[in-house]
Amino acid sequence: MKLLMNHAVTGAGLIGASLLPGLAHADFIGDSSAALELKNYYFNRDYREDAGQSKRDEWAQGFILKVQSGYTEGTVGFGLDAIGMLGLKLDSSPDRSGTGILARSGTSEPGKPSYARRAEDSYSKLGITGKVRLAKSDLNIGYLVPDMPTLQPNGSRLFAQSFQGAALRSSDIKNLALAAGQIDQVQQRDSMDYEDMGLTSQYGAYKSTAKSDQFRYAGGDYKLTPDMTVSYQFAQLQDLYRQHYVGLKNSFAIGLGALKTDIRYFDAGKDGAGLAGKVDNRALSTRVAYSYKGHTLGGGYQGQYGSTPFTYVDGTNTFLFTEYQLGNFSQTGERSWHARYDYDFAALGVPGLTFSTRYAKGDKAKVIGFAGEGREWERDSTLTYLVQSGTFKNVSLRWQNATANSNYTRDTDENRVIIGYSLALW
Repeated sequence: MKLLMNHAVTGAGLIGASLLPGLAHADFIGDSSAALELKNYYFNRDYREDAGQSKRDEWAQGFILKVQSGYTEGTVGFGLDAIGMLGLKLDSSPDRSGTGILARSGTSEPGKPSYARRAEDSYSKLGITGKVRLAKSDLNIGYLVPDMPTLQPNGSRLFAQSFQGAALRSSDIKNLALAAGQIDQVQQRDSMDYEDMGLTSQYGAYKSTAKSDQFRYAGGDYKLTPDMTVSYQFAQLQDLYRQHYVGLKNSFAIGLGALKTDIRYFDAGKDGAGLAGKVDNRALSTRVAYSYKGHTLGGGYQGQYGSTPFTYVDGTNTFLFTEYQLGNFSQTGERSWHARYDYDFAALGVPGLTFSTRYAKGDKAKVIGFAGEGREWERDSTLTYLVQSGTFKNVSLRWQNATANSNYTRDTDENRVIIGYSLALW
């Protein structure tokens, strides 16, 4: 941990000295902050049928140090952020590796199947982000973990998937938030290396070997009313695919509760040379939810249209409501229904304790290599508790359980247990 902190702080200092000479004003230092997050992660996935790897089962400890500066004084402000990550293996074996929480060897063990790769005893990452602010516009350059409809980094393991590039956000125009940028490379959640980006294969529908180093996006969110927001974004992975996104969110007060609606629509086609193959997908994902005294009950319909599956960058999540713990119901022609229930026990006088469960069922899917109608279902449950006071204040405990059944891929059971703690250093 000491080594991790030294690397992060030293890296921030060196880059800050080269980019911001003489600009260490009070705001740059005075508005800075630092926090250390500890994450203990146990992951178990059981494949309940067919040949191949029968189980993925690993345990790891992660340390995440974040240092964020303020901005220098003046019309244009400059700043610098740094993040350092260290992952330690607590339990693993080659035949149980591949959970995504630990980096592992690129080759299998001698005489063993291709999946039998040994996890590293430890691995580390360092990210540096330069930032510039003018009025209500911010430009970030370097290490990025964006949050966009067309690019959702996967943060479901020990460390989040990250990217290198430039991202601009602006809210200078009233009720309008604009975003644009270019991403050059991706670092997967269990990797220490950056690489070019490709499309998720979707069971061979797209050529995952096709790569690009230019992902561009632009769009914005506009508040039509305080409770209604319309969104649009365009994204392009050069020579692979391009995608349009349109969204509409609304909230209504009904009785003592609130009704929320959310509609998400995607339209994707090939870009340029189309190196990943044919791209012809349109997707509609909807959700309606009602909240009342700690309870939230919701559900919706989702449909995939066109002759190919949903398109998204390899390793990322989708922005679909059926982005579940094990699957996302996004095969060609697939239609699905989903339901979710959440409860916040603060309504019963137990703040910090929350529970959620969700279920989705899909059919009519056309899957490469499978003859007939693809059908699947998944059920997920999550129980989380954040200690509110006392010696263990800010310690969080989370249990996630999922079961998925399908007629075109292996049935799966999965459990995750995550213990976290966040400490503000200054």
